[in-house]
Amino acid sequence: MKWYLAKFVYQKVSGSGPTPQFDEQLRLIKAEEYQWACEKASILGRLFECDFTNKKDDPGKWKFVSVVDVLPMGLLQDGEEIYSTIEQPKDVTDYLNRIKVKSGWQPSNE
Repeated sequence: MKWYLAKFVYQKVSGSGPTPQFDEQLRLIKAEEYQWACEKASILGRLFECDFTNKKDDPGKWKFVSVVDVLPMGLLQDGEEIYSTIEQPKDVTDYLNRIKVKSGWQPSNE
């Protein structure tokens, strides 16, 4: 059995809220081969959908959209890179500000 890293995307479906929301999740998948890992990830994506009720008692659902990536994992070692994505934002300042808000990171003024 081998380990794979799968990126799942879910969409929040509800009657309230002005901004569409998507949840991107990284999950480990254990499978004999790559094709089975992809199929298993797709099955699990549907199984992990969930219904909810918000603070206003409105019903909603996190609906499975897709598995975006399935990557084979090598031997796990301290500091090993397990996922990477490259962003090319149109507005670098806005992008850095969003990262700062998410992580508390302060960009240098270079």
